Amino acid sequence: MEPVEALERIAFLLERQGAVTYRVQAFRTASAVLSGLSDDELRHRAASGSLTRLKGLGPKTGRVIEEALAGQVPGYLSRLEEEAGGPLVEEERGARLRRALRGDCHLHSDWSDGGSPVEAMARAARHLGHEWCVLTDHSPRLTIARGLTADRLREQLSLVAAVNERLAPFRLLTGIECDILDDGGLDQEPELLAQLDVVVASVHSTLRMEPAPMTRRLLTAVRNPLVDVLGHCTNRQITGTPRPESRFDADEVFAACAEHDTAVEINCRPDRLDPPRRLLRQALDAGTLFSIDSDAHAPGQLDWQIYGCARAEECGVPAHRIVNTWTARELTAWTGTGRRPPHVA
Repeated sequence: MEPVEALERIAFLLERQGAVTYRVQAFRTASAVLSGLSDDELRHRAASGSLTRLKGLGPKTGRVIEEALAGQVPGYLSRLEEEAGGPLVEEERGARLRRALRGDCHLHSDWSDGGSPVEAMARAARHLGHEWCVLTDHSPRLTIARGLTADRLREQLSLVAAVNERLAPFRLLTGIECDILDDGGLDQEPELLAQLDVVVASVHSTLRMEPAPMTRRLLTAVRNPLVDVLGHCTNRQITGTPRPESRFDADEVFAACAEHDTAVEINCRPDRLDPPRRLLRQALDAGTLFSIDSDAHAPGQLDWQIYGCARAEECGVPAHRIVNTWTARELTAWTGTGRRPPHVA
């Protein structure tokens, strides 16, 4: 195992486990430092005991590098593989559906509140077997998450084009997680939203709004032709500091999603698992499409899709109604024109 491979695998498993950022960052920083060294310099420093004199390397990461150079699987990695490298769900729950997924419609990079560069997220998605993924950093109102202004979003579009040149045939699709404002409007210029491949619209503020205005708010958003996916619809938090579900008329909102071809997100983050199963079944009965999304903020969190797949299988969601099972061309044809693939219509 190469040292960079060992460091990246450790970081991935820590992220998959939900470890705090500072624990992960040490290994990703060390990997970046090593990428700038020649093989000869790396081995010379390891032999002379001067690895940890390099800025960004410490005793723990230095030991991982030395053990990898010696032809061993680093002890830290071995322990972590045993602790966090196994299946995230019991038995084969969700496995059939996970194999059918081609992509992920909701992930974040360090352009907003994610912890890794755009290309690192795309490469991790490709490594997991995806054919495409959608970059959906936050919109400007969410300042705590460094939401993207219109100018920053335009700049990001150029970066996505460059990443696609390097990673082809894998495709990184353009997108945004756009805040739904209190009146149901969208937190970005409509002309710019129209240029994106996928728009995920989510509520991030005034979560305790009364049911009637919250229903009107969501209806306005899902009826907007620029919106493709309704993100984490109840906004609940089930771990850490619990947060109750936002209240709204689910029958009315899901009927509007079905009528206007807006997919309901099955958010896979372990702290969300949104919507709850009862609402997932309501959306299924209403005839909506679905999007099973990791909402990843780091490469290892992309693996969380299995949680959503398990819940979708439990509730009987058919694969053809999940937009992640479509090709990139089918997905962008649907978001651009409203035309579903022939096997779905």
